[in-house]
Amino acid sequence: MVLVPANSNRGSVERRRVPARRLESVRLKVRGASLKSKLGTLALFALLLLAPQPLFAGGALFVPGFWDPHNHIAKPDLSGLRSLRFLTGDDYPPFHFALPDGTLSGFDVDLARAICEELKITCTIQARRFDTLIDALNGDQGDALMAGIRIDPQTRATLDFSGPYYITPARFVALTSVSASPATPETLRGKIVGVEAKSAHEAYLDAYFPDTVRKPYESQKLLREALVKGEIDTIFGDGISLSLWLGGRDGRACCSFRGGPFIDTKFFGEGVGIAVKKDNSQLRQTLDYALATLAAKGTYANLYLKYFPLGFF
Repeated sequence: MVLVPANSNRGSVERRRVPARRLESVRLKVRGASLKSKLGTLALFALLLLAPQPLFAGGALFVPGFWDPHNHIAKPDLSGLRSLRFLTGDDYPPFHFALPDGTLSGFDVDLARAICEELKITCTIQARRFDTLIDALNGDQGDALMAGIRIDPQTRATLDFSGPYYITPARFVALTSVSASPATPETLRGKIVGVEAKSAHEAYLDAYFPDTVRKPYESQKLLREALVKGEIDTIFGDGISLSLWLGGRDGRACCSFRGGPFIDTKFFGEGVGIAVKKDNSQLRQTLDYALATLAAKGTYANLYLKYFPLGFF
């Protein structure tokens, strides 16, 4: 699921359940894809159906859930676990970033601290340059990575992951004057939609919105500037980065989401989980237990609302 974040070196993904009344907003397209792609998408769809009911803030904001409360995860033996060393970055807000005094903050950082509190162990969180994180983990300089490491075949070759704790859907954003109208292959037939050139989002439009006129831009900056200027009225891209932009001055003044989220593992990836060394099943299971427990207590939802007040689903 993102699976193409604003920073192309990072990914984002999650597992969740969507109630039947919201399924129409989750476009899981398999028509024209390979059998392997279809099976991957259908597997994700099954996960969406099995996840817990979503929460709504103030009756409107959707908070995704990734852990089935009916699937109880047994508490692991923690007698040998006294501390955890998390590795992260400091340059990818709102997930992980450094405050002016050097203190680490962000969604990943707060979630890591909550995990340690839940497990009742000491916790250290160290920021490193993103391109050094995997080597640092495999060199025993840390125990787990929370740094937007994308789950895909390449990363699975060298790392194991907890279950995804977030996923980035693709979203349409439009000028407020047209944002209330649906965003479907039918309603966008013959319409111009802006998209970043050579991105997974452009490929998705090509596959499932074949009659839409795609207008590619070389960067997200140019794409959004064109929307603000009214050169186009709709764009398609990464849900997380677009939600953050809509919460800022430029986006808030002109635009809003158009239609619901789009999730497809073939185009947008599997999601983001906590990475551990290969074959460290005990720690991986411990982290899955902690994440599920924090979700059941509402801690995950509180952190989501803190860092994503607009929401990206």
